[in-house]
Amino acid sequence: MTTRIRCHWAADGELMQAYHDSEWGVPLHDDRALFEFLCLEGAQAGLSWRTVLHKRDNYRQAFHNFDIARVAAMKDRELEKLLLDPGIIRNRLKVSSTRDNAKAALEAIDEFGSLDAYLWSFVDGKPIQNSWHGKGDVPASTPLSDRMSKDLKKRGFRFVGTTICYAFMQATGMVNDHLVTCFRHKARGGKHKS
Repeated sequence: MTTRIRCHWAADGELMQAYHDSEWGVPLHDDRALFEFLCLEGAQAGLSWRTVLHKRDNYRQAFHNFDIARVAAMKDRELEKLLLDPGIIRNRLKVSSTRDNAKAALEAIDEFGSLDAYLWSFVDGKPIQNSWHGKGDVPASTPLSDRMSKDLKKRGFRFVGTTICYAFMQATGMVNDHLVTCFRHKARGGKHKS
């Protein structure tokens, strides 16, 4: 039996491995799912992705499956109630940023036709193919993520620093950062499960 070679971070449990194998780096073009990843990457700030991934189902329940219009319409009392929910990260700024990000996303949709069109415009609609050989080669941010971060902030998005933006670009397949030794490097593509 052949052992699959994966990116180093995928060794952190079965959930991380499954996420690496089926989701991370697959080009994603669904507005709801893009919004979900943007919010979850922001929720990760200062924490591990493993922590957020374990809470993803709870986040989907708390934030109406990341339906952008429904999240934008959430009342203060709903957000306050979520601060008591141990199933999500109970940081007041992060919780309220989800609603702010939904409002900003609706404005981007009005302007660009879709959140997909807006976000993918940063890579001209086509994934950037990288060829990293070791984990030390993979950057935490790039001039492109700097530009995305600056534009998102200008539009009212929160928890969208350059490192968060780059992690978002990696997760949603805007950049292929699977190491060249990883079985997913060439196998990228296909349907992204959300």
